Amino acid sequence: MKLFNKELEEQLKDVFSNLVDDVNILLFTDNNCDSCAATIDFVDEIEALSDKIHLEKYTLADNADLADKYNVKLAPSLVLLDAKRNYLGIKFNGVPAGHEINSFISTILEVSGAQKGLPESIVARIKAIDKPVNIKVFVTLTCPHCPGAVQTANKLALMNENIEAEMIEAQTFRDLSSRFKVSSVPKIVINDKYELVGNQPIQEFLNTIESI
Repeated sequence: MKLFNKELEEQLKDVFSNLVDDVNILLFTDNNCDSCAATIDFVDEIEALSDKIHLEKYTLADNADLADKYNVKLAPSLVLLDAKRNYLGIKFNGVPAGHEINSFISTILEVSGAQKGLPESIVARIKAIDKPVNIKVFVTLTCPHCPGAVQTANKLALMNENIEAEMIEAQTFRDLSSRFKVSSVPKIVINDKYELVGNQPIQEFLNTIESI
């Protein structure tokens, strides 16, 4: 059964007409993954909407070295690479459906090169980050405020190779959600220690990162 109706397909095709370069999506699954089948169906349909989107499917068990290369520990996990197969530090853990289709689509566009500009003062702060930063954004698919937080984290990763951003679907990865005491979303966890709650502006992300 198709996930996208004809109207939505046409809308997404129109959005993807703005892709600049090709985007490669690497999907990692495993045999004990409740949402892997849904994620496969979802990205299969996304790939079919543009000849600039390329999907590759792997399993954690059979492709451990590749998973290690991109620091993939969860399944399902989607890794986005640019046209030259550069890893830009962006992962989606869990199916990015529901409201999260918005962050997934916008990130595909930005990875392709269709990036929106930021004020020079913000760009300078992002470029100045010279330490490893991991940003986890816990979301649920019914949360309307979560995509904004995911998009902000992903933009930071796109602009600085020291930053890694990952969406984590809280209900899919309940153990991880419990570990980080996720009671409301979006919850942002930086370097597994520093926390923000809500769809915070990029300045708040930077304030926290700069204080580490």
